[in-house]
Amino acid sequence: MSAQHQEEVTTHVGEHAADGEHASEGFDAGATIIEHVTNSSLEHPLVHLEPIAGIDLSVTKHVMMMWLVAGFLFVVITMVTRAYLNQDRRVPSGFMNGLEWLVQSIRDSVVLPNVGAKYVNTWTPLLLTMFVFILAANIVGLIPMFEALGLVDRFVLGNGHDSESLINGVLHGGTTVTANYNVTAALATITFFAIIIAGTMAHGFVKHWKNLVPSGLAKPIYVLLIPIEIMGMFVKPFALTMRLAANMTGGHIAILSILSLVFLFTEMFESAAVGMGVGVAMSLPLAVGISALEIIVVMVQAYVFTLLTSVFIGMAINVHH
Repeated sequence: MSAQHQEEVTTHVGEHAADGEHASEGFDAGATIIEHVTNSSLEHPLVHLEPIAGIDLSVTKHVMMMWLVAGFLFVVITMVTRAYLNQDRRVPSGFMNGLEWLVQSIRDSVVLPNVGAKYVNTWTPLLLTMFVFILAANIVGLIPMFEALGLVDRFVLGNGHDSESLINGVLHGGTTVTANYNVTAALATITFFAIIIAGTMAHGFVKHWKNLVPSGLAKPIYVLLIPIEIMGMFVKPFALTMRLAANMTGGHIAILSILSLVFLFTEMFESAAVGMGVGVAMSLPLAVGISALEIIVVMVQAYVFTLLTSVFIGMAINVHH
């Protein structure tokens, strides 16, 4: 084999290797979507804290988001309420009208029909807080603030994907805190204990547990019925956990899947500009449409979680067997 031929073969193999390397570095839609909807991990904490009794209390992205939502709601509601109380004539106006309408709607449409007039003022604060927190957390998840921070980190600050920058640490994990199963499980745990407390307040501790099964049945039936009812107690919070997290995750997966068409078409066409143009023309209208539906979804999911919690509490108070 001549030296010239060997050089041609070597060049040809090098080109194939470069092409393979380029392909391996292509856009991975699946990995990108999973990265954007997964739970924030203790492997990428924003503030690392030493474990206490074996429990890692480091501050993750979703912990920070919960603090931001809670702090924002506290400041806004406190300012509006103080402004209302400092008026000479306490006539609601502006934002206070909307806040008053929200309180009355949750109390009269959600809490009162389920728990009854006797306990409506007892459980309205909890259910109202739950609704407002979930709604605010859902809405924050629709704001593409982390995507914007990612663009700044990559193209303005010049940091790589694996850099140790603070912004890059914030990018790990999903953008919606209520898509984190740990968060929704914590909310459902509150519902679980609220059910027990409501039943105990209404009937007493022993009577509440007796109310789990109807009286007057044959003893062999209780052998089957009692385990089923105990399992049902845990099914309720489990269903709340999965319903909220799955619905919030599903919407973001749909949006990210459609937006991924931009990168896929860019790689498919020889001209990157043409591919990007086709991808944007196809994906942008669909993404905007699904985003509009997501606005409805965030409100519906907050309402459904609050309504089901109210129904479960009402079932513990108003026993029908």
